[in-house]
Amino acid sequence: MEFSSLLFFLITLGLGAGGGLWAYSRYGGGSRKSEPTKEASVLIDRIEKVFKVVMAEGYFTEIYNYQHDLDIWHLFKDKKKALIIAKAKVLVGFDFSKVRWRVESESRQLVVEYFPAPEILSMDTEYKFYDIESGWINRFKTDDLTNILSEAKDVMNEKAMESDLPRIANNQIQLMMYQLAASMNWKVQMQLSESNQKMLDLYSAYRELEAEVVPLEEKGGRGERRRGGNENPSGS
Repeated sequence: MEFSSLLFFLITLGLGAGGGLWAYSRYGGGSRKSEPTKEASVLIDRIEKVFKVVMAEGYFTEIYNYQHDLDIWHLFKDKKKALIIAKAKVLVGFDFSKVRWRVESESRQLVVEYFPAPEILSMDTEYKFYDIESGWINRFKTDDLTNILSEAKDVMNEKAMESDLPRIANNQIQLMMYQLAASMNWKVQMQLSESNQKMLDLYSAYRELEAEVVPLEEKGGRGERRRGGNENPSGS
């Protein structure tokens, strides 16, 4: 009897311990979420010396409403859509490696023979996706989202160059050059070609940036865009 009681006690103890471990793993320690594995590789392609000067900066926001209807045998349409809000900080300035000039030491003059147009030197973008819906067959692919982001960036690039940022940058660079030369008792002489002068004159006119709405094309796969910009130049 003593042996049977001991055996029964050991079996009961084993079953209880096993049940306790199962309950702990099921509802206790095992319920903790595992941390995702992250790995990043950074490769440097090349490093170059540049002489680029930022003269103005602007902040832009774009609301991109993408919708595409797939017509299936003229019986029904399978629709996919996405709403993306894109924000960008745009820096406009000049690449001085493109400037051509000569120095006349006797007359203490810096003669500029060619001066480049203002350009976008940097654009920092941020995207947020809202209301992404895929159809049963007409589903989003990786290339679709990549193309949407690329088009949104191209639109902001275009609107930045159509805004007043190039004019501000053009005025700023001229003021800086003349003041810097005057501080050292030098003069800046602009001897530009006629085509170069006309090109720079295009950036002297004031262009006010306005928001606009492009109608949504039902089958073109292109979205409606509301664009706006808030320019915060470094000077006027």
